[in-house]
Amino acid sequence: MTAIDLMSEKGYDATTTKEIAAAAGVNEVTLFRHFGSKQKLLETAFERYSYEEEMTEVFQESLQWELYEDLLLISRTYHKIMNRNRKLLYMALKGSSKEIYQKAGRLPQHLRTLLTRYFAVMMDKKKLSTPHLEMTVFSFMAMNYGAFFSADDGKEALPEQTLDEFIEESVRLFARALTP
Repeated sequence: MTAIDLMSEKGYDATTTKEIAAAAGVNEVTLFRHFGSKQKLLETAFERYSYEEEMTEVFQESLQWELYEDLLLISRTYHKIMNRNRKLLYMALKGSSKEIYQKAGRLPQHLRTLLTRYFAVMMDKKKLSTPHLEMTVFSFMAMNYGAFFSADDGKEALPEQTLDEFIEESVRLFARALTP
């Protein structure tokens, strides 16, 4: 995360591999031996901190098939992961590199797939009703995405307690609207 801290402060282009190596307490040659380039270092960090695996695990192992409880868990997990990776995500969105921007774009696509499957099963179980499945998925994602990115300075948008209150209230409204 040393590299991410430096790049988020100075910008991707302005941060040198020499600075990254010094901050990490290693030789610049060691940095190149492990990663090959600054770009590969950033890509490795992005892959390491990606939420795909963690969110997949939530959907595969932790759902109770109760709409409110599940959406609460999904939202809280999403915000926990996003806040943990805030600097990296902001760098990706600021266009640090085309490859990182594309990798960042796969994350919401993966979450959309997971949510679509979940909502479809909940509809089959008669625990969710919506005339537009894709729009419902998009709305749920946009609600969480908007809350996360409501801070424009790269810092947390809401204090943890207020964020949790937002998550609880928005999920309550969402679940109430979708429950048959």
